[in-house]
Amino acid sequence: MAGIISVSRTDLAQRRKKLRRQRQMRIIQAIWRTFAISGLAGSLLWLAIQPMWVLKAPQQIVMKSGNQLLSDEAIQSILVLSYPQSLWRIQPSLIADSLKQQPTIAQATVSRRLFPPGLIIEIKKRVPVAVAQTPNNGKTDTDKQEGTVGLLDASGFWMPLDKYTFLNPNAKLPILKVTGSPAQYRPFWTQLYQAVSQSLVKVVEIDCQDPTNLILKTELGNVYLGPPSSQISEQIKILTQMRHLPDKLNSSQIEYIDLKNPENPLVQVNQKNQKVNSQNH
Repeated sequence: MAGIISVSRTDLAQRRKKLRRQRQMRIIQAIWRTFAISGLAGSLLWLAIQPMWVLKAPQQIVMKSGNQLLSDEAIQSILVLSYPQSLWRIQPSLIADSLKQQPTIAQATVSRRLFPPGLIIEIKKRVPVAVAQTPNNGKTDTDKQEGTVGLLDASGFWMPLDKYTFLNPNAKLPILKVTGSPAQYRPFWTQLYQAVSQSLVKVVEIDCQDPTNLILKTELGNVYLGPPSSQISEQIKILTQMRHLPDKLNSSQIEYIDLKNPENPLVQVNQKNQKVNSQNH
């Protein structure tokens, strides 16, 4: 029995000694890890504050729209930055937000480039679908776009023509034209444009100057829609069904097409100034 007790005490002593060594090793490893992390952090900090990580000129910025690279002149026109400044002090999210405030830019992402130091910016431009001509009624407080020519995208966002052409010097302008105050037609523009863009009858102009009567200028002639309403899509469908009207009636005789009531479309003809129900043609 004494021999067994002696062996057990020896075994316990060896285990305690082994545990102490393991604790010592863990402490040493923790100290080395702390020194290594501190050294790495210090090295990165030292590297970050070196003069090479400085944005010194616009030429260090690459701005792309799809596969198109924007010129230095275009970049400077839409991006305001002070030079020089540390690349690490620049906040990409703030630059992206400022770019999205530009009327011609829908989306923007900004990232730092380390080698060589600079910025990489990707933007998504707004796509115009119509040329917007606003009337000049001698009032300047109600609508900033009054009396000017701009562009509209599918959502009704208004863009200054000069800013768009500066960024897109080779782009073709839309054929569709819109006249009227953007403040008046913006609430229903998306619905109206979607309907018009799907029509098989070519629409070249939308006259929104009279809020009680929208007028489409089409290859068939002028089309009266009345005030904007939920019937716009149905009215355009009826117009599409009338695309063969010139085969039955001389287009020079058509004064206008009345679709205010899409269930009873009418054609106003010049001859004898009579109205003709289009369903009879």
